[in-house]
Order: sequence, then C-alpha cells, then structure tokens
Amino acid sequence: MASKLLIQLRALSAAANGHRVLARRVFSDSPSLSPPEVSSTPPPPPPPRPPPQISQSESGVKSSAPSSLDQNELFKFSSIAETWWDSEGPFKPLHAINPIRLSFIRSTLCRHFGRDPNSARPFQGLKFVDVGCGGGILSEPLARMGATVTGVDAVEKNIKIARLHADLDPLTSTIEYCCTTAEAYAMLLWTEKMVEEHKSFDAVISLEVIEHVANPAEFCKSLAALTVPDGATVISTVNRSMRAYAATIIIAEYLLRWLPIGTHQWSSFITPEELVLILRRASVSVKEMAGFVYDPLTGKWSLSDDINVNYIAYGTKTAL
Repeated sequence: MASKLLIQLRALSAAANGHRVLARRVFSDSPSLSPPEVSSTPPPPPPPRPPPQISQSESGVKSSAPSSLDQNELFKFSSIAETWWDSEGPFKPLHAINPIRLSFIRSTLCRHFGRDPNSARPFQGLKFVDVGCGGGILSEPLARMGATVTGVDAVEKNIKIARLHADLDPLTSTIEYCCTTAEAYAMLLWTEKMVEEHKSFDAVISLEVIEHVANPAEFCKSLAALTVPDGATVISTVNRSMRAYAATIIIAEYLLRWLPIGTHQWSSFITPEELVLILRRASVSVKEMAGFVYDPLTGKWSLSDDINVNYIAYGTKTAL
C-alpha cells in the first residue's frame, strides 16, 4: 500500500508559488470594528447523511488535550486524506488557490521580517508553523523558501501522507510534522518554555482551517500562544455572505462537485469584521487583508480587494 502511494506521489508536482500580489486592504488599530448584523441562515440544499460517530482510533485523529476542533469535521478530512496530492481530486481547489496564497504570504512576511521578496529563499533562518497542514501542500513551498517548518494536523492520515511526500525532496524532508491539535501543541510548547525558549515560532499560518473548528476564539488564542512577541499570523477563511454561500456550497459542492458535499457549513463561516475582533482579543492586530477571486473564463485565481467570499489576513502579535 505504501509503495503504491509512493509511486503515485512521485508522479505529482507541488503547487507553484510565483504569482504576483494585487490589491489588498490595510487595517489600522484605531477603528473599533463590530460584527455586522447577520441575516437568517439561507436554506441549504438537502444535506448529506451525517458521518457516523466513530472512535478516535477509527478516525485516525489524535488529541491529547481539550480541543476547539469539531470531530465530524476531522472525520470528513480523514476519509479523503489519501487524495491530498491529487491535483484533480477533492483538494483540487486548494491546489489551484495555493499560488496566490503563497504570493500573499511571501509579500507580507518579507515586509514584516525585512526580507527580499525576490530572493529564492527569503525565509532562511525563520521558524514557521503550519497549523492544519493537511498533506503539506503549503508546508513544502514554505520550506523551499528557506523556512524551518513544522506542520501540525489533528488527522494522523494527513501527517503520514505529508511525511511520505516531503521525503521525496531533500529541500522538504526537513519539515517536522506533528499529529496533534493547535491547543495541545501550544500547551506542550508552553510546558517546555523554561527549557526550550526557541520552541516558539516567528510566523503561525493556518489556511482554510478556522471555518472547520468548533470554537474559533479559542483556536485563535492557541495560534497566538505559538507565536513569538511581534511575530506574524496569517489566516485565510470564507466570509459568511450570501455570495460565499452561493459560491462555496451551491456551486463548488452541488453543481461543479469541486468539493465533497458537506465540506462547508455556512453558519461556520466568519466575516472579516469578526475575524479582526477575534484576533484582537487574542493579542493579534490585523494589518492587511485580501480576497481570492476566481475567473471562470481563465480558470485562474487572483488576489483582490474583494473579500466577500474567500479572504486572507495578516496580523502581528502584540509584544507583552
């Protein structure tokens, strides 16, 4: 089984990371933002059958501490873990959007850390953690850009796939993958703090994860706990708007079948205003935000100042 997977993985290429950055929204610390009034939840399409209740061993999920993660969400991603590096499989949208996610990360973090964005390895000497790393499609290009990368995921199958694929390239074989939750990992690091101060991270990145957790506020506090003072935080998610409901659920799941039905729950989406407040309460100040826009004519994604559907935010942790 492992040898068959290895053969399949050798035939797949990692996502490129060379797209340019377009317009973005910039946030100051002074305005007081509050979440907008939310209209009643739109009637969803007929829901799929809920996943069966399963034990920890059956799901391939490990957790050694109370977690904000939703067990049903973990089951969904565990069931398709073997397809992470299939660019035409269930994770096709993430492969397609990965280049512009990396463009935003390269631009904002190079500015934050005073690095040259045109350098081949601008993050050399910096420690990054990819929370909710899945099969490693973001962790690997970050490692190729010079960062010392730790990938964290609660699904054991994801971590096994990520390790197997990373070992195919010497530049990514150094990635440290951990099967745990952000909360458990944060507590582990804080426990070791007096002995190993270097176990915190210059940047904490969590993309397309927060909409799948049960408690976004606690999740963001855990991300902040992993970040050094004045360090960077990058989060991407989906806006709770009618356009997002139409695009990510009706079209992407039910019509185009880009994603398995039931991947997203509209009520779990987070508005940009809510994310700013949640992060502020976790001592992270949002500095920039940009949207991801899909062009159906070209089949390409681009960065935009339109944050009505998919968006990404960069912030800094307040020094204590």
